[in-house]
Amino acid sequence: MSGTQSIIKELKKQLKLHDVHYQDIAKNLDLSEGSVKRLLADGNNISLARLSAICELISMDICELVKLAANAEKNLQSLTFEQEQQIVSDKALLMVSVCVLNGFQFNEILERYNINKQLLMQKLIELDRLGVLELMPDNRIRLLLSPNFDWIAGGPIQTFFLTQVLPEFFNSHFSRQDEKLLMSTGLMSPHTNQKFQLRLQKLVEEFYSACNGDNELEMCDRNGTSLIIALRRWHFDMFDNIGYINAK
Repeated sequence: MSGTQSIIKELKKQLKLHDVHYQDIAKNLDLSEGSVKRLLADGNNISLARLSAICELISMDICELVKLAANAEKNLQSLTFEQEQQIVSDKALLMVSVCVLNGFQFNEILERYNINKQLLMQKLIELDRLGVLELMPDNRIRLLLSPNFDWIAGGPIQTFFLTQVLPEFFNSHFSRQDEKLLMSTGLMSPHTNQKFQLRLQKLVEEFYSACNGDNELEMCDRNGTSLIIALRRWHFDMFDNIGYINAK
């Protein structure tokens, strides 16, 4: 991610945290909301004066914003194979890891799951040593993962997800009001595929942004929710044997 992109990404994060919306920025800069959205699309067309004016809305200067963006880039972007294996081979550590990634704090984990304080503290210390989080005074948890953090493709966590989690996730008719299952097939060039992957990545970012937007709600007012997105060049082998099926 370029320096400009990381700054704009951090700016959007701070705007959301301070409950400042595009319409507020538009009014302050005497622009339309559409113009503000274009300015913040990638940051390539925004002047320092306008960036400074937006920062003032959240009581921040440009230097502070740049520092926050730089710190975010320094955060952990991936674990090693061995570290992932350490997490997935310890069910308690895996459970605590998932909780932390979903924004749970110490007492919220205790309230939701059958785990004692001593064991929870032990697992949080392990995650602190791995660089996943910083365990702060009063058992507060500060996540240290980069916005670009991802699991190793084909690594222990992804393998566990595909073999253990995915079958249970899809064990549903997806007919409830809070469920949705869609599958689309078509013909797509490699170039279009790459462009579409970028759009899917933005959708994932919107998902996390929506979750973060609910952080002010009580934990009891939020439900564990998973979004699975998969795109691959694929051919259904059964169709290759259609002549054989008809012959039978």
